[in-house]
Amino acid sequence: MNKLNIMSFFSKKNLKNAHYQVLAGPLLILLILSMMVLPLPPFILDLLFTFNIALAIIILIVALFTQRVLDFAAFPTVLLFATLLRLSLNVASTRVVLLNGHTGSDAAGRVIEAFGHFLVGGNFAIGIVVFIILVIINFMVITKGAGRIAEVGARFALDGMPGKQMAIDADLNAGLIGEDEAKARRAEVTQEADFYGSMDGASKFVRGDAIAGLLIMAITIIGGLLVGVGQHAMAIGDAAHTYVLLTIGDGLVAQIPSLIISTAAGVIVTRVASEQNVSEQMLGQLFNNPQILILAAIVIGLLGLIPGMPNMVFLLFTGALTTLAWWITTRQKKQQLTSNEPVTIQATTTTTIEANWSDVNIEDTLAMEVGYGLIPMVDQSQNGELLSRIRSLRKKFAQTIGFLPPSVHIRDNLSLNPYQYKLFMKGVEIGQGEVMHNKWLAINPGNVTETIEGTHTTEPAFGLAAIWIENHLKENAQILGYTVVDGSTVIATHLNHLLQQNAGDLFGRQEAQELLTRVKEDLPKLVEDFIPAVVTLTVFHKVLQHLISEQVSIRDMRTIIETLCEHAPAQTDPMELLSIVRVALGRSITQQWFASADEVQVIGFNVGLERLLLQAMQNASSLEPGLADSIIQQTQQALTQQDILGAPPVLLVNHALRPMMARFLRRHFPQLAVLSNLEISGNRQIKMTAQIGAE
Repeated sequence: MNKLNIMSFFSKKNLKNAHYQVLAGPLLILLILSMMVLPLPPFILDLLFTFNIALAIIILIVALFTQRVLDFAAFPTVLLFATLLRLSLNVASTRVVLLNGHTGSDAAGRVIEAFGHFLVGGNFAIGIVVFIILVIINFMVITKGAGRIAEVGARFALDGMPGKQMAIDADLNAGLIGEDEAKARRAEVTQEADFYGSMDGASKFVRGDAIAGLLIMAITIIGGLLVGVGQHAMAIGDAAHTYVLLTIGDGLVAQIPSLIISTAAGVIVTRVASEQNVSEQMLGQLFNNPQILILAAIVIGLLGLIPGMPNMVFLLFTGALTTLAWWITTRQKKQQLTSNEPVTIQATTTTTIEANWSDVNIEDTLAMEVGYGLIPMVDQSQNGELLSRIRSLRKKFAQTIGFLPPSVHIRDNLSLNPYQYKLFMKGVEIGQGEVMHNKWLAINPGNVTETIEGTHTTEPAFGLAAIWIENHLKENAQILGYTVVDGSTVIATHLNHLLQQNAGDLFGRQEAQELLTRVKEDLPKLVEDFIPAVVTLTVFHKVLQHLISEQVSIRDMRTIIETLCEHAPAQTDPMELLSIVRVALGRSITQQWFASADEVQVIGFNVGLERLLLQAMQNASSLEPGLADSIIQQTQQALTQQDILGAPPVLLVNHALRPMMARFLRRHFPQLAVLSNLEISGNRQIKMTAQIGAE
């Protein structure tokens, strides 16, 4: 109970702190507006001027210790508030100077008096010169340079966004990072571009502040002379001395914090992102090479020997640089000796870094390389649709085949043609093509006779004749009967076709283990003690891999595991278990190829050919070359006939012949499905549309 009360107390306290933080911005705005409207006593002005100087120093220190620009992403907003605060103080102090300036030099507070007397020695002419110099330094040098750097930084940040976004999407697609990390990295890229854009605009505030400082100073001097001479009957010399000195003190109080914040802005936009802050970068890179310090000491020493030069000062710096170079050299030698203490044979025979396992690069299972002209297709910030299509493709593949294919790692390759792409599986190229970005591919399905204007090509997935056409010809091509698709669809279709062809090779032991883990979530009792008590993971993987290679979906894992549990104790050969599992999956295999048709149209073997093949299999003899060529030729003719009839490419054979004929014919006809007569559902009528071996 006490613990809950304590937690409740701290949660309420944090909630109150959060409310206070939310109110900080509105309260600061109200304070700034009130300073512009309400008269402030000199003591309050002293407090606010001191706060303004402290705020500027804090901002500069934070900028110096910032390692990345986004670590101080609030800087543009802070710059705006600091500028408004400074201008409101100028307004408030000008009011006090004009109202009470005739009473003495402390009329506007002790801070303005100190800046007017101590910093410029009470000489208003010197004060004006110093003030103008500070404004010129701030306006012409620091602010202008920082603004230019921010402008260029914003431009480069925007130009680099597509490449960064593509790299993030490629890492996500390849599975190297998660969705949360990808969102964080995309937000960081966007925030960086927004930061430089905001800095480009915020620098205009500082430039405007410098101009406003000059105008306010001139107006205050003229107004002070008019008030002092006209209202308070002061001599013009006394009025000039009093009001000009107060105005100069007021201007210096405002311009020094402005100069500090401008310097902070320059530090923020000029730094290079690293793991070091600005101080560490400067000291580490300026005073790290003793040879440079020795050369500088020699030059300073020679200048110090010239008659008429301040020899003592130059020689003093010569000695300081020489001492610093000696100290750095000594420290580097000590570090080298320390690093070489554990002397070994390897250390004395080679100076290279030892190889380790991190140098071994594992080949991506699936990868795609694109030319630079196709980068917009894979860049979501440019409305590229290819990545989303690949994600949808993988999801559909998983729902259809029964396992999730590996992620596709996409990278650009400048050696490719601008609009060329290549697809790789385990480091080996499995397909390539060219896609015209911002054009449409009009594919001739085979029945279009009229041509259309465009660039003739071949559709990469199925080798169909096609034409790349402009956007305004899309509707006309559809009317003529062409199938019109965009470039992303062309690549996605090609990838899907290759995934279907190589599905078996993509299903490895890792996928088998992950699939088993997924099944265990829904069917824990079925999977319990299945591996290795019933079958080994190797046998289980081989059975599933052959099913996938033969275009059989493995979604019905309940039937597959139950069948293996029943027959695996008596049969350990994966190919025999494959045949048994296929028969158990007969209903889904029939549904896959023939849907709800009552009559199945298939290719068959002549009875004599079947008898000959069974005899050859029993005698463990190979097929005669002439017979094998004849089977291949007649199978090609039968597949053409099936295509004309609109029937699926299915060959129905005797159950004993199915494994042998599947291995033999699928090498020549990947699209052909070889089914056993035991795999057809009993309620279907079989119609043989073509016979192989009838001649």
